[in-house]
Amino acid sequence: MRLGGVDLPHDRSLIGHSDADVLLHALIDAILGATALGDIGQMFPNTDAENAGRNSAEMLHKVVAHIRQAGYEIVNVDCIIFAERPKIAPHALEICNSIAAILSVLPEAVSIKAKTGEGVGPIGNEEAVSAQSVALLEKTS
Repeated sequence: MRLGGVDLPHDRSLIGHSDADVLLHALIDAILGATALGDIGQMFPNTDAENAGRNSAEMLHKVVAHIRQAGYEIVNVDCIIFAERPKIAPHALEICNSIAAILSVLPEAVSIKAKTGEGVGPIGNEEAVSAQSVALLEKTS
């Protein structure tokens, strides 16, 4: 299962049009939303064959270049992964470092947290994995 650009050992994988990295997708939407420059579906429509199986880290790189060209810099990001399994804590530092590298920020600017569904609902029943992200950006030009 790929989360935050890191392949985690797991007996299941996520299904999506691209590589289905829900954490990077949430981060893309947070960054685009903070700059009012659209959303992931506008930049990478699932109707475009080029986006089938696309690496989400590559998508995030393009978004970062796009917002920097528009005069924004990333101050920090806060991310939450909602998954019953795999356990995220043993991989949180690797995910943090992966995201920091993609964003070209220090790891201290990336927060990774995880929540389980405690056996309730689609998350708790291991039917789904979800992510939420918030991004703080600064207009530099």
